Amino acid sequence: MFDFVFDAAQFGEFLATGLRLSMPLIFAAMGGLLCERAGVFNIALEGQLLLGAFGAALGAHLTGMAGGGVAVALVFGAASGLGLALLGVTLRVNQIVVGIAVILFAIGFTSFMSRVAFEGGGNSLRLDGFRPIDIPILSDIPVIGPVLFAQDLLFYLMLAVVAAIQIVLFRTGLGLSIRAVGESPATADAAGVPVFTLRYGVIVAGSMIASLGGAYIVLSQVFLFSDNMSAGKGFIGLAAIVLGRWNPVLALLACLLFGLFDAFQLRLQFQSPDMPFQVFAALPYVISIMALVGLIGRAQPPAAVGRPYDREMR
Repeated sequence: MFDFVFDAAQFGEFLATGLRLSMPLIFAAMGGLLCERAGVFNIALEGQLLLGAFGAALGAHLTGMAGGGVAVALVFGAASGLGLALLGVTLRVNQIVVGIAVILFAIGFTSFMSRVAFEGGGNSLRLDGFRPIDIPILSDIPVIGPVLFAQDLLFYLMLAVVAAIQIVLFRTGLGLSIRAVGESPATADAAGVPVFTLRYGVIVAGSMIASLGGAYIVLSQVFLFSDNMSAGKGFIGLAAIVLGRWNPVLALLACLLFGLFDAFQLRLQFQSPDMPFQVFAALPYVISIMALVGLIGRAQPPAAVGRPYDREMR
């Protein structure tokens, strides 16, 4: 079962698979983490992954370029973020209810529109996507070379996004304002921080980042669109945020952990074809539940997350 660990080629392939499977989780977790740091609980990550996937397929199909797919995915992500902000921040609707509504809308909208926009509903598409780029010399390093230095542009964009969020949140005045709004919006408002404007901006930015996870699935993994292809990855992204204690780097490591377990269950399916595949497919979700149970009482979210702010109630 674990013999691949002692074979350099197989182990490198296992790590590469785990990294690819973790990529949508990382984008979703980064988007959700950014929103929660500003005090908005973005449970809609699953729907935003799905909207990003559909937007990527639509953009790549219409323009014939992977870059066009990313651009349209970002537009869909921004639109979902605006809706989330309008309902959750301005109208002060319960943020969990809003998030569930976005997910349900995304499932129905993408399922219907894929049949309108694509012949065969998207399953017959062969889209232009991103291909791995081998970095000379570095990609030849045993084991880790192909894993880290033979990836596509979205992988390197992911690294830039994680680094940018880490720096902005903990090294800039803007990050201090975001964290202040997430801990005590009334205090931040009294100090002159534009709470509503900041939350709108953070929600839209976080939603756009989450949509890149869906774009990665379409443009770097499968090169087509199918119904419900996000397959619960947004919810695992939410678990990674908690496991990472609302820190971008730790959330990244949590996503990598889930990705490796997902790769491991694929190997188990291959080695045990007589077993129902659903038993192995449930492994990443079981691990996420166990991780969250182990953190009960120890992981503390931003104090104001999920609580609508009303300036008149200060």
